[in-house]
Amino acid sequence: MYLKKPLWSEGIETEKQDPTGSSDPNASVVELVNSLHQQRVYREVTLALTTGLRDARAEFSFLRLRALRSILNFLNSIVDSDSTIYLFNLTQSIPQLQVVPVLFQHSLKETGNDHNYNKVVGDMSHIFGVEPMKLTSPSTDDEIALALRVLEGCCLLHPHSTTLAHQHNAVQVLLNILSTRGVLEQSACLDALISLMVDSSPNQMDFEKYNGIKEVADLIRDKQVDENLRLKCGEFLQLLIGHVNSRDSPPLATIHEDTRRLLGETSASLIWAASQFGSTLDPEQRLTALQIQARRILESLDLY
Repeated sequence: MYLKKPLWSEGIETEKQDPTGSSDPNASVVELVNSLHQQRVYREVTLALTTGLRDARAEFSFLRLRALRSILNFLNSIVDSDSTIYLFNLTQSIPQLQVVPVLFQHSLKETGNDHNYNKVVGDMSHIFGVEPMKLTSPSTDDEIALALRVLEGCCLLHPHSTTLAHQHNAVQVLLNILSTRGVLEQSACLDALISLMVDSSPNQMDFEKYNGIKEVADLIRDKQVDENLRLKCGEFLQLLIGHVNSRDSPPLATIHEDTRRLLGETSASLIWAASQFGSTLDPEQRLTALQIQARRILESLDLY
């Protein structure tokens, strides 16, 4: 969302109040301009979401894919504006504008449970009916990957989205994607899983319940898996264990024991040590440190 500065706001600047206590004659004008600007931005936010979500519910994958790109671009455009993020958070309290439920009802919906697909073979009742049968094209790899990126963005910008995702069994759905889909979706899935579990005990408990650590460990141990994906798994484990260590009573109580059992003592020690430092680094240095440590973890696994 890229807004041009309205013409009627030119020349209006917020000035500090006089320390003597005298009132600023332009204060009311400035307040009105700020209020109009906020209302304008809110309309732009609701318009972007309404337009994107309309096509995100479409029957055809190419329309959903276009909508997901639009929503993701919108999320990227507001990350540097706290006021716009606040307005986005307000919209997520309105059911018609909530992004996460639409993702799980359409792009991330498992086709095996789709009523339409179960009825296609051997059932011709729709031929003789009044209403034509409604078919929805299955999600493509690109669509699922984009939907996961949108989910990640929503959870990071709007913490309550993790609760909405939990209502749709998000962790179970994502672990299924992690174990059955291609590299593109698996990489996006690991990022989305981290964003889902940040400060969300229910999602952390689901990750433990569905043995998510084993799914990640199976990928990182498999030398036939794409190396970049294995490195991504190493980064995921560092972030996961680092977040668990920062909590007084983590739901993932057995995470360290499971890591040692699945990856060996050496690799588990490397992951634990890597998660203990780096919190004071800037984002770019933090990312570099994650990548370096992930490489070391892979080397230790290959030796083990």
